[in-house]
Amino acid sequence: MKIIGNGSILTLDDNNRFITNGAILIDNEIIKEIGETDELRQKYPEAEFLNVEHRLIMPGFLNTHMHLYSTFARGMGLTGAPPKNFKEILEKLWWKMDRNLTTEEELYYSALVPLIEGIKVGTTGILDHHASFGLVDGSLDILEKAATEAGVRSALCYETSDRCGTKLRDASINENVRYIRKKKDTVSTLTAATFGMHASLTLSDETLEKCKIATENLDTGFHIHVAEGIEDVEDSLQKSGKRVVERLNDFDILRDKTLAIHCVHIDEHEMDILKSTNTMVIHNPESNMNNAVGVAPLLKFFEKGILVGLGTDGYTPSMFESAKVAYILPKLHNKDPRVGGNEIQQMLFENNRKIFAKFFARPVGIIKEGASADVIVLDYFPPTPFNGSNVFYHLIFGMRDHMVNTTIVNGKVVMQDHKLTEIDEEEVMTKSREIAKKFWEKMQNA
Repeated sequence: MKIIGNGSILTLDDNNRFITNGAILIDNEIIKEIGETDELRQKYPEAEFLNVEHRLIMPGFLNTHMHLYSTFARGMGLTGAPPKNFKEILEKLWWKMDRNLTTEEELYYSALVPLIEGIKVGTTGILDHHASFGLVDGSLDILEKAATEAGVRSALCYETSDRCGTKLRDASINENVRYIRKKKDTVSTLTAATFGMHASLTLSDETLEKCKIATENLDTGFHIHVAEGIEDVEDSLQKSGKRVVERLNDFDILRDKTLAIHCVHIDEHEMDILKSTNTMVIHNPESNMNNAVGVAPLLKFFEKGILVGLGTDGYTPSMFESAKVAYILPKLHNKDPRVGGNEIQQMLFENNRKIFAKFFARPVGIIKEGASADVIVLDYFPPTPFNGSNVFYHLIFGMRDHMVNTTIVNGKVVMQDHKLTEIDEEEVMTKSREIAKKFWEKMQNA
């Protein structure tokens, strides 16, 4: 057992308790008890004591949509004219890139790098969406290996798509099914599975039906991009005469454990379908802005009572960064400085943990007895009064990535005093550069 103490604890529980001079008793993977530091140390004298020296203790951040495989795009130049719309971004960059991910080494290091970076900025859990059409079979095991070695909580899936032909489509379906069954048959509190799909515009009716049939008796939903760009809507109307959400609903893709990513271009009727099917929506503001696809109707989602989470779409490993942009964007978009604050706070501190609860039996994103011990410690010494009711605005205007001092996942200290405990970061980055250089050469010749 270990005690993390002598700090201020932000629990983010239902009562939003804030405990000064607090401590957390961790027993293996679980938070066993919370209380005053002196009290817990006297009660459990045999426990290892980690003195955080008046720093802030809070739950780790959760990222509800990530693309670990996107790492090697960082700094990579594209040949020819730059893409002028979202479809061209997919064709010239991402689809070309995932076709050329062909080795276990490429997959492993492209995943390990953002996992490390996530640890450093307090991200303790991710829901990842993977694509590597140069290596499909067993690809999720490679990502699981990286996530497990890094010590980051993860729920993984493979991106089913028609864009590389029926053989690789079927391999994608099989990889999802295989991994979901593997996770059902193994005891793991750190990794989970769901069923991945790309987007309506690369999924035929035949493929949608195959995915529906493949998930029968698996008790799973889907992790799918929905109406990210207007191209997705136009394609769906051309294929079926229906908008994206309507089309997906016809094939039972929308359900209780389904993640509908983006939902930038959907109308009110589609929102009603999402609500009636208990489908979750994931907002990725930085990625949407970068791809110039538009702004999701976030405030309307909340009016409809849809469960909306916050992700990064591979744009960044940092939930600090995503939250800060998500906070500003609706104000600019609606030309109203009053909007957005409550919604983003709810997404970051409440909704993301509700979404993770669909994949993990034990609570995460909260400090309470019986929850998973996913905890971060920040070098944040507030210059103004600080408590559970105003923490979000301290985060938006005062907290920064570099303040994450210690990261604990599933009871294991994976970073302490800004230093990774299990992984040699410099060695990983050096090896990653070597692999990325060869990958870039492969991309140029493809």
